[in-house]
Amino acid sequence: MSSTFIILGTAVLAVLLAGYFAQNYLPPPKPKIVGIDLGTTFSCVGMYHAVTGQVSILKTQGEHKCIPSVVAILDNEILVGYKAVAQSEHNPYNTLYDAKRFIGKKFTSQELSEAQRQYPFKLKADSQGMVSFSVVVNGTERLISPEEVGAQIILELKHAAEKNLSTLVTKVVMSVPAEFDDLQRNFTIRAGSLAGLDVLRVINEPTAAALAYGLHKKSNLHNVLVIDLGGGTLDVSLLNVQGGMFLTQAMAGNNHLGGQDFNQRLLDYLVNTIASRFHQNLEDKEDIQALRLKVEEVKLNLTYHNTAVVSLHLHSFGDKLFLETVTRELFEKLNSDLFDKVLQPINKVLEITELNRDEVDEIVLVGGSTRIPRIIEMVKQHMNKTPNTSIDPELAVVSGVSIQAGILGGMWPLTVSAVELPTRVNKIHV
Repeated sequence: MSSTFIILGTAVLAVLLAGYFAQNYLPPPKPKIVGIDLGTTFSCVGMYHAVTGQVSILKTQGEHKCIPSVVAILDNEILVGYKAVAQSEHNPYNTLYDAKRFIGKKFTSQELSEAQRQYPFKLKADSQGMVSFSVVVNGTERLISPEEVGAQIILELKHAAEKNLSTLVTKVVMSVPAEFDDLQRNFTIRAGSLAGLDVLRVINEPTAAALAYGLHKKSNLHNVLVIDLGGGTLDVSLLNVQGGMFLTQAMAGNNHLGGQDFNQRLLDYLVNTIASRFHQNLEDKEDIQALRLKVEEVKLNLTYHNTAVVSLHLHSFGDKLFLETVTRELFEKLNSDLFDKVLQPINKVLEITELNRDEVDEIVLVGGSTRIPRIIEMVKQHMNKTPNTSIDPELAVVSGVSIQAGILGGMWPLTVSAVELPTRVNKIHV
């Protein structure tokens, strides 16, 4: 028996020594698996570096770390990301976005009718209620499924990763909203497959965010509040974290609240200002789309500055120049009631879990819209705790899936893989 323990001990020591020498004296291997965050409004790809344990978010389409989740179907080509956005004002009916809202989801005729009012492109549902996008290519109608749109975005990110790594990328870990059911997860996996990738695993976005912040490494951490406010949805999750195990205790949110809604308030204000200033209603779709793009720029600028300027030539008004200064105070006033709604799902998950605010150990902000200063301040005041903002909230999810990809690829330093415990918790809509 003692000889068995000696042999076992020697074998373990040999493995540890081999790992030590490999980690310190051999060149680090290139990542075998990448992580992709296929977002509603923006998407990005990252990789985990051996030895350092650092994550790189790969640049795509120039210097951008994230690209818009937008795909344009043209007669002779398909455009993705910023290239698709650049032509969107001239091609609104064939420029597709928000595909993640439709992937693997069945719609009733009433739900489809309500959704159609939000988009210039046409939506069509089959007999099962599965939605496709109707576009016209070379004079002929063509139906594009949400997973096909997702596949084009993933393919663009795949090419960016291959350019960076100088090798083929064939495997990926992806993130999905915690509320996604099996059908939605399977269709997300199918999007990856259509892009030529083997999707090894999908993990919940709140879990990915917690991984990015290294919360699974904190032995004394238990309750983590993840507030994910992106372009179109608000998701609040209360996780119980024990080592590498993640249990979703409660979920609440609003599927129709996000950066696009904040933009719409400012857009409506500017459209009314234009009508008042030029004594003419702005109805031209191209001018409205151009103004919509300017509104997004203004919102981003107001994150870091107190004022931002809208400068736009309106071609439907004889190329007249519209010039307007927007203050952060005005933006907050226009959206004050929407910002208040961010607190509702926070209260709901605390109510469900019967936790007091001081029992929340960590608050994590995810999604580009959580950069808005007023929202950060509101969460801080409401919870009496400063949210963790050490990671760019727009990159938190992709950082987490990249870490998980590195773990699955056996990259050094070895760390704990995320284990998502099964839960029957459903998202409560508020």
